[in-house]
Amino acid sequence: MAKESGSASAFADRLQAYVNQHPKKNSHPAQSLKTLINNNNTVIHELSTEKDIKIQTITLLWNFLRGVENTNLTEDFVLELYQQLELLKHPNIKKPSRDKVYAWMRKWKSGLSPTIIQEREKNKERIIRLLVAKIENRKSGKYTFPEGVSDLAKNHMVEQWWNDYKFHLAMAVRKPSDLNLLLGNTLSKETMNVLREARKKGIPTFATPYYLSLLNTQEKGYNDLAIRNYVIYSKELVETFGDIVAWEREDKIEPGKPNVAGWILPNAKNIHRRYPDVAILIPDTVGRACGGLCASCQRMYDFQRQHLNFDLDKLKPKLTWNQKLKSLMKYYEEDSQLRDILITGGDALMSQNRTIKNLLNEVYKMAVRKKKANLKRPDGKKYAEMQRIRLGTRLLAYLPMRVDDELIEILKDFKEKAVAIGFKQFLIQTHFQSPLEITPEAKRAIKKILSTGWSITNQLVFTVSASRRGHTAKLRRKLNKLGVICYYTFSVKGFYENYAVFAPNSRAIQKREEEKFYGNLTPEQEDALCNLFEKGGDVYREVRTFMKEHKLPFLATDRDVLNLPGIGKSMTYETIGITPDGKRILSFDHDHNRQHSPVIDNMEKVYIVESKSIGAYLRQLKEYGENPNHYSTIWYYTIGQTERRFKLYEYPEYDFNTTDKLTHFVAR
Repeated sequence: MAKESGSASAFADRLQAYVNQHPKKNSHPAQSLKTLINNNNTVIHELSTEKDIKIQTITLLWNFLRGVENTNLTEDFVLELYQQLELLKHPNIKKPSRDKVYAWMRKWKSGLSPTIIQEREKNKERIIRLLVAKIENRKSGKYTFPEGVSDLAKNHMVEQWWNDYKFHLAMAVRKPSDLNLLLGNTLSKETMNVLREARKKGIPTFATPYYLSLLNTQEKGYNDLAIRNYVIYSKELVETFGDIVAWEREDKIEPGKPNVAGWILPNAKNIHRRYPDVAILIPDTVGRACGGLCASCQRMYDFQRQHLNFDLDKLKPKLTWNQKLKSLMKYYEEDSQLRDILITGGDALMSQNRTIKNLLNEVYKMAVRKKKANLKRPDGKKYAEMQRIRLGTRLLAYLPMRVDDELIEILKDFKEKAVAIGFKQFLIQTHFQSPLEITPEAKRAIKKILSTGWSITNQLVFTVSASRRGHTAKLRRKLNKLGVICYYTFSVKGFYENYAVFAPNSRAIQKREEEKFYGNLTPEQEDALCNLFEKGGDVYREVRTFMKEHKLPFLATDRDVLNLPGIGKSMTYETIGITPDGKRILSFDHDHNRQHSPVIDNMEKVYIVESKSIGAYLRQLKEYGENPNHYSTIWYYTIGQTERRFKLYEYPEYDFNTTDKLTHFVAR
């Protein structure tokens, strides 16, 4: 057909006619091929690179079939088009059975496995010996040895300090050589070269002894890639650091000017906002730091600019912070739509207890003032009152001993008084990346938090290692059995610095349709689960009982999303083109399941070129020891649809009517 066509457009017409006359012309693969044909020779503005791109999928195919040499064309481009044409012949893919999914889940061990607990105890003992040697050279500070103590006493002291989260922060490794030392000098020469180059370029190294004790340093043993890839930086990240740009365009803030979502914000550092009903608060405290630097961190741009760092002493709140916090609270108080505050960073729980207590008190007083001001407003003109508070933290995985008794009392006290003024949802929004992070220490921290009446939700980043068959299913199951429910599964943002960890969005849809759906709930089950959380009680045990009664392997309460620049989270897309190197070009629409800023009405679709071709992704999985044949249906998923939100994550109804008026907003 290509050789008989005198031009690419003639070939496109013949290919279109071929699909239209095909016996499977109404199938999903047929529609996907038509979309590729219809978008040939169109020009799009690719948002991650801010460049215009001409889509030439069919033109490239025409030239390839005619033997025209193109040095930019790769095997992955040909493979993608071959697979799409093959799917037209066989559009009815076979999905894995429930037993198969269970078999994949069994591959992945959790940190509660007795054999892994035993192995990690050995890691801990080895690391403690190294820490003893390090502390012997310290002349000052809280963690030093008194003169004349025995080696046995020193070892015992460090074992006691191990349960103090501040000890781990003080002893966190900050150099590649120290990282390698605590990992038993097991890092390869190549890896060390990458880490040294990262240090030269200014990428922080920060990993606590506790978290490093979770990694496997033996030649055999458990597969720790999902957490190891959080500690070890890729060469692509190192090459790009210094030139990383903000993915979220709304994070580019100029005081007095609206961000891309139209919101006027008080400054460029403390409040981030995309939606009408929620704004993120990033305090000027140690909460601007984290318990470790995740290699795929969505705020790597802020680490690059030094807005986020690990200078823990310098990050302690200044005397001016309390006054500034009161000013920031006025933003929430005087906003007509805000009902949800997400306190994050960095990491909300990196702040000291007294700082958190003061912050929560200011949130409480703000909510009281907002509620009081509403008494003077007529029905239909009232402002949204505060209903939800969230603390964003990864410390349940990175440093679970942070959850001490004083923090628990602070959370209990805040909830008790906040319920009385209209708060209904209290969430610790955490991030477990792997079942290996669910340790006895994490389990204890989870139980303590749940005892306060706060709920815990999990957000997962869908990296290559996390995307392996059965991995997220096993993580859901282990979290659910501890009373934690899942909230979001995030696709990795498609910049080059994330190339090593990027999994194509089609894999997220494949996982949803072939694995996660076994945990789907009926409307009746969803109502029952929501009631379970809303009434409180022993959530830790009741969720486990609920799963057993309903014969659910896990609870599919999370949504697969990609954070789109400027318009929020979505997984509604279609594949409109293929680049010469085989990457899919996706056209995204916004999530129609939630309220957006009015600027959405004037925004064009978002076009994204994925970081990696499916062919490259499958080869990487093979390098990781996976069988690519287990992922063979991935080519089928050329479109995505954003799932609706689980009912528990919806905002409660008010007993009054709020205003439609927007404050702090200017249409762009």
